[in-house]
Amino acid sequence: MNFLGNLIWLIFGGFLAGLGYILGGLLLCLTIVGIPFGVQSIKLGLATMVPFGKEVHEAQQGDGFLRMLFNVLWLVLFGWEIAVAHLTGAIILAITVVGIPFAKQHFKLIPVALFPFSYDLH
Repeated sequence: MNFLGNLIWLIFGGFLAGLGYILGGLLLCLTIVGIPFGVQSIKLGLATMVPFGKEVHEAQQGDGFLRMLFNVLWLVLFGWEIAVAHLTGAIILAITVVGIPFAKQHFKLIPVALFPFSYDLH
């Protein structure tokens, strides 16, 4: 079932969304300062491409000062826009019965989009 859900997800926009995150992450990796943000963006892109069968877990390392600082910078610069996009997609998909499983995947990606240094997808 996860394979079918991921396949439909990829065909109807998941591939383009994930590709956008990955390309943005690669651009961020061009600078030394942007590398941690680029890596998280690439992880978010891969999670966006195949969200079915993955679960969101808090990171094992805990929240240190640097992780908190990176989360705040991410939230201010990128995170809130990505979270609003996932929320909008989830609301639109939740209108139909067929779209509810896909809306759940968007809702699952919102905390990762807001605080990518605090969450892992497994």
